[in-house]
Amino acid sequence: MLEASLGRNFSHSTFVFRGFPGLHRHRRLLALPFCVSYLLVLLGNILLVYVIHSVESLHSPMYMLICTLCVVDILVVTTIIPNMLLSLLFGWDQISLAGCLTQMFFTHFLSSLESTLLLAMALDRYVAICMPLRYAKIIDTSMFVKLLLFTLVRSCSIMATLVGLAGSLEFCNSNTIQHGYCDHMALVRLACDSTEKNSAMGLAVIICFVGLDIPLIFLSYMKILSVVLRAAAAGEDRWRAFHTCGTHLIVMLCFYLVGSITFLSHNLNIPISTDVNTFMGLMYILFPATVNPIIYGVRTKEIRNGFFRIFKLRTKKWMTVKVSPALKT
Repeated sequence: MLEASLGRNFSHSTFVFRGFPGLHRHRRLLALPFCVSYLLVLLGNILLVYVIHSVESLHSPMYMLICTLCVVDILVVTTIIPNMLLSLLFGWDQISLAGCLTQMFFTHFLSSLESTLLLAMALDRYVAICMPLRYAKIIDTSMFVKLLLFTLVRSCSIMATLVGLAGSLEFCNSNTIQHGYCDHMALVRLACDSTEKNSAMGLAVIICFVGLDIPLIFLSYMKILSVVLRAAAAGEDRWRAFHTCGTHLIVMLCFYLVGSITFLSHNLNIPISTDVNTFMGLMYILFPATVNPIIYGVRTKEIRNGFFRIFKLRTKKWMTVKVSPALKT
């Protein structure tokens, strides 16, 4: 009884990650695909930001949203992957409670920003296609300021409450986090206090973001698709519109669905192995960050043309610099 009382008065201040216990023997090999994915995320998103920043014709609301999405993708992946790679390669798998809560806040905060950005992009395309004559009046600077304030207030307040509730718990049981990073429920399940408030807050996060954002995104794309299909006479144009909207929706659904499952697996008592849960928790962040530059960059004609324009200018300058000394000699 005395030992139990002492246990309740003790709370861990340092935690250890065990994200892939079934593959722990091969953890160095496991680091390779995540390292490659991280480099692809950096390369694709930085290149897209550079193109949008360099080409003046791309300084419109839609491309500014894409640019912001790229920055958020870089930040959220950087929040978790470098630390996880150090754990896999060198066994540096310890983290303090303060560090864990900080990582948790920024991971969930940036993910919620991405959700709001996807919603803003869907609404921007809805106004541009369904109400083209009113687009300039509706989508202006004041609208962007209001969107920014709404995004920051919504994400900061909700995620600060989520992390604050997690930080108030006592962790007197195991200090092993069964995940690759400080996921909310992965930390909360180690608590020896009641976690009803934390579970309720986790559910509130899903309702606030998934329950609100997904229906609005889906309705926007359905309306866009119906307008485009009515206007497109040729079968090829109809297929292109359907393919574009469908691709966007599939990536968004992967982001929301996998994220919701990992977030609610503890609340709903879904029997998911630690390896699978860790993989899903990483993929819901890594997958969109990897494919977004392809979907919103490579497959967008204006951005593709901007990239080739920059490439031609850089090649011409490089050839000029290389030829000039030869002419002097």
